Amino acid sequence: MSERESMEYDVVIVGAGPGGLSTAIRLKQLANQHNKELSVCVLEKGAEVGAHILSGAVMDPKALSELIPDWKERGAPLKVAVNQDQFLFLNESKAHATPLWLLPDCFKNEDNYIVRLGEVTQWLAEQAEALEVDIFPGFAAAHILYNDDGSVRGIQTGDMGVAKDGSHKPDYQPGMNLLAKYTIFAEGSRGHLGRELIEKYQLDAGKNSQSYAIGIKEMWEVDPSQSQPGLVMHTSGWPLDSDTYGGSFLYHLDNNMVVVGLVVGLDYSNPWLSPFEEFQRYKTHPAIKPILTGGKRIAYGARSLTAGGLLALPKFVFPGGALVGCEAGFLNASRIKGSHAAIKSGMLAAEAAFEAIEAGRQYDELNAYTHKFERSWLYEELNKARNFKQWFKKGRTVGTLMTGVEQWLLKGKMPWSLAQHKPDHTALQPAALCAPIDYPKPDGVLTFDRLSSVYLSNTNHEEDEPAHLTLKDPSVPVRVNLEKYAGPESRYCPAGVYEFIKDESGADQLQINAQNCVHCKTCDIKDPQQNIVWVPPQGGEGPVYNGM
Repeated sequence: MSERESMEYDVVIVGAGPGGLSTAIRLKQLANQHNKELSVCVLEKGAEVGAHILSGAVMDPKALSELIPDWKERGAPLKVAVNQDQFLFLNESKAHATPLWLLPDCFKNEDNYIVRLGEVTQWLAEQAEALEVDIFPGFAAAHILYNDDGSVRGIQTGDMGVAKDGSHKPDYQPGMNLLAKYTIFAEGSRGHLGRELIEKYQLDAGKNSQSYAIGIKEMWEVDPSQSQPGLVMHTSGWPLDSDTYGGSFLYHLDNNMVVVGLVVGLDYSNPWLSPFEEFQRYKTHPAIKPILTGGKRIAYGARSLTAGGLLALPKFVFPGGALVGCEAGFLNASRIKGSHAAIKSGMLAAEAAFEAIEAGRQYDELNAYTHKFERSWLYEELNKARNFKQWFKKGRTVGTLMTGVEQWLLKGKMPWSLAQHKPDHTALQPAALCAPIDYPKPDGVLTFDRLSSVYLSNTNHEEDEPAHLTLKDPSVPVRVNLEKYAGPESRYCPAGVYEFIKDESGADQLQINAQNCVHCKTCDIKDPQQNIVWVPPQGGEGPVYNGM
């Protein structure tokens, strides 16, 4: 058996998204400014940097301008400036536009850019590598390594070449131990290691329950007559009912490209609801269909969002490390933006880690990160929006009205905070108490099925490897989920991973098509019994998004 090798760094960062890469860049900037040697590495489970990045995305360049002031001169792919905002309320047949003067500031995008976040992430990786950051794509951080005192010592990458039965194939390679004075976790929403850390150190004690959503997105090449580069459109209302949190986005890039998507809160109650089918239905609305008609769908993907805001933000430091970006939940749901928050949080964590290493410390809590955040513009921004998701827990009408009062009338200075202690997975009602939803069949032109969509995500997993979608109790899907909730996993998954079939005896069983998984983490979040646990497959597997 091969020996498990170890490598030592000053800082190890898990995840090469905007948060992780910004942490690395800031660390190296500080080291250079102080003429210090500092070793930094970034692990990325995707086959390449940006492969697993999926976001709307309208980007506020504020944090990027702090990190790399000359980003324009360096050719950062922020090219399409927002020149028009539209916010529509939809019913089944009509759209009602909100006058611009009535829009709260959180819905205005002046000075922002429509970007393909995967391309921005690839550019950030180039800046990091120029500073001699070691970036290792295709390696999944599988396990956290702890010191005897319980502090984080580093991570272990996943073994490669393991068969489904656990045996070692001819190409077996054991994972490596990457050890560091501090380990920064930037896995994105519902990171599996972040979940372990939050539970181990009880980082969410005394906080609101975290709230999540699923975002489903397509990229289209549209008829040139429909292209309006710089137009940002958001909608609320149809096809979702008034008790379901969510809304859509449709952004016009250059070169006749449009990105369109639907966000659905994972606190929805009707187990018959399918976020994927709701999105397909949304595209048939009279306000949306003409934009896509005559165009061609060229990409598809889905990802969870951590949307609870400041009141659900866990303690994000612990002995030996910290959480940054969506791993912690720095997304500003009211602005529908998270990349600027990920960059800023990464910078703050880097500054705290550098100061600690300079002082000869290691493995302790980076409390300076917390203090820096509390004195930052990011804290001020999130504090103004702290009640946003809590209002929408009370339904769309109350949420819309109170968001208007809080953001437009009071400018984010609401004198109280709202508590919310009901996890998303507890929200489902029994199927017998809810109205089934009859979704139309896809036409293959404007609306599509899951499998043809997954094909566009370039998702790939080896069939002969251990399942990365694991069940604590294999009997629960049929005994509880199918019996009580009509098998919701077959509907909330946007990739067709879960389906109920009959075995040879005619009994129901759950079939898990793990090779379809786009790593959105919805199942890990929404499963009503919290019986499904997502763990990383071999590094380099999953979707390969083309600048999504």
